[in-house]
Amino acid sequence: MATKILIVDDHPLIRQGLRVIITAQPDLELIGEAVNGEQAVQQALELHPDIVIMDLQMPVKDGLTATREIALANPHTQVLVLTSFPDDDNVYAAIKAGATGFLLKDSSAEYLLDAIRTVSRGESVLHPTIARKLMQEIKQPPKLPPTTEPLTSREVEVLGCLAQGMANSQIATELTISIRTVSTHVRNILDKLHLANRTQAALYALEQGIAPKPH
Repeated sequence: MATKILIVDDHPLIRQGLRVIITAQPDLELIGEAVNGEQAVQQALELHPDIVIMDLQMPVKDGLTATREIALANPHTQVLVLTSFPDDDNVYAAIKAGATGFLLKDSSAEYLLDAIRTVSRGESVLHPTIARKLMQEIKQPPKLPPTTEPLTSREVEVLGCLAQGMANSQIATELTISIRTVSTHVRNILDKLHLANRTQAALYALEQGIAPKPH
């Protein structure tokens, strides 16, 4: 039985390229395409794909939110994330949201197909560049000691949300504040803790017990 695939990307050329690669394979079946996260969730619920190839930066609903909703609604659907940026701070968030694969958009067709088949077997895939980045984030402690200025109670709440892999829009909904306010809190957290990005902040929260470590 062919592996059923749903493509999600707002760029027509990306969708066309993926379509050509996938439809040429006898063991893969392209069952749908979506141009934003909202369409992705709707089609995933209707079509029940085995794999969703997901872009992260999209209008209407971002790929992180869509990944989380698809993973919750249908745990049997695997999400393979594609990104243009190897230093994307959303790597950790996407994994927490339920993604089982993370690739760069400039990966070769052969690498993409191998990743699709690996994910279809229930295994995880990380592009080597992204895997190295994630390992560096885990191993690399902050270069400076945390400031003596403590985090506010709201900043601790935001940090806990970061550790759960939430996007700013999700944090805003969770805490009933604006996305602009969330962005300000994230920036203040990074400044106070001398951390480089959201991934380091999430890992810091886990290590400090601000959020439970995943089992």
